[in-house]
Amino acid sequence: MYLKNWMNKWLWSIVICVLLLFICALLLWSTSMNSQKESQEKYVINQIRLSVNQLLLYIEDHFTKLALDSDLRSPLQKMSKQQEIDITVVQLDGKVIFHTIDEDFPASITIKNDVHYDLFTAQQEPGKIKIAFPVMNGINNEQIGNAIFLINKDVLFPLKPPNSSYFVILVIIGVLCLFIISLSFSMIRKASKDIILPLHELKKSTAEIVKGNYDQITFHSKLDEMGELYAVFDQMRLEIKHLTLQRDEQEQNQKKLISSISHEVRTPLTTIKAYLDAISEGICPDKESLMLYIQIMQTNTEKMSRLIDDLFIHTLKELGHIPVNLKEQYSRNVLSNILQPIQHFVQTTNIHFVGPDNIPNVLIQVDEHRLEQVIANLVTNALKHTTNGDSITITTIVENQLLTIQVIDTGNGMLPEDMPFIFERYFRGRHSGRKTAVKNEGAGLGLSICQHIMEAHDGSISFHSKHKEGTTFTLTLPIS
Repeated sequence: MYLKNWMNKWLWSIVICVLLLFICALLLWSTSMNSQKESQEKYVINQIRLSVNQLLLYIEDHFTKLALDSDLRSPLQKMSKQQEIDITVVQLDGKVIFHTIDEDFPASITIKNDVHYDLFTAQQEPGKIKIAFPVMNGINNEQIGNAIFLINKDVLFPLKPPNSSYFVILVIIGVLCLFIISLSFSMIRKASKDIILPLHELKKSTAEIVKGNYDQITFHSKLDEMGELYAVFDQMRLEIKHLTLQRDEQEQNQKKLISSISHEVRTPLTTIKAYLDAISEGICPDKESLMLYIQIMQTNTEKMSRLIDDLFIHTLKELGHIPVNLKEQYSRNVLSNILQPIQHFVQTTNIHFVGPDNIPNVLIQVDEHRLEQVIANLVTNALKHTTNGDSITITTIVENQLLTIQVIDTGNGMLPEDMPFIFERYFRGRHSGRKTAVKNEGAGLGLSICQHIMEAHDGSISFHSKHKEGTTFTLTLPIS
């Protein structure tokens, strides 16, 4: 279920519950008022009797003389006015002997229709009670007449303000209900503004990323959980953008690599084919010329071998596995076997080679073939930046349980802008333009492979270079 629908259902559930609570409170208040009213009406006869008792006693005491003596009627009239009760006194035959109503009143009434002793009939007139009481003779206790009283209900039951406590409670409940409903709507509105709306915006940004549009910036103005989510999402967007660009660049570089290696391999292959054709056609007049041709073909064969080996190692690295078979060996034998052919190769390029005076003889975990590949690559790079008269020096020392090997050249050094990228794949630094010991050829994979091999040895590779003053590469290997 969507969050918005869930919140709406809960909101209306709260509103309905609050309204039911308020309705229940109203019903309780109404029931209380009705019960109070019923309790008053339950004792209305007693209340009427008490209200007219004085008047009724006066009528009984003076009933026989009331019709003839005006002096007796005057006090009764006065008492009637004071108590706001209209009185009509009739004999048993219906003849009216006294009444307090100002308008013309009939001289007689019909006892059957106008004299009522029950409360139900007495309340037929709204707001008033008209009820009759028998007038008794005090001597023999016989009825001698009827006294009809017309009483206002307000006189019997003066209007009392409703119980203030009930009213206050009802008001409090009403205010609380309004507060709860307002708070619920406010929370829903805030949740919609601060959660649902930003999530919709985030959904749109996600859809743009799926389409490949990585330039749409997601931004949230508040420093809250949603703001943190937006920040992480934007960081993810930038990371995906970077990885996509990196992938595209890698694919482009791989295409360049294939093109470059194809070109690099084609050149020596063409050269070898040309010399083989020359030999097969008998162009070589003597053995010396033949050996020269063979030497040229060997040089081009070695060049193709290096290119293919670099490509193979690069492919293994792309697959996440360059085979490094570590074996515990003594460093002197390993380094001597590596440096001897390298020294001969460097000297053939007219570059002065300085080997280590004393190679430490310590146990190291090493793959001799891979370490030779690293040192040979560093020396080859040094030859690409050195000219006649420069030198390449290799030193070896043991310090802090590490065997340190340095390859130092006095060549052109690196350009400052190239230094951050020399261990990246496919990167080829810019050449100074000067003629060097060997051509600056290659696919830009050598130093990247060297770094991977040294890391597989639990070692490291670093460098220090200054333009036009030379470069120093430092290898470290842990001692067993």
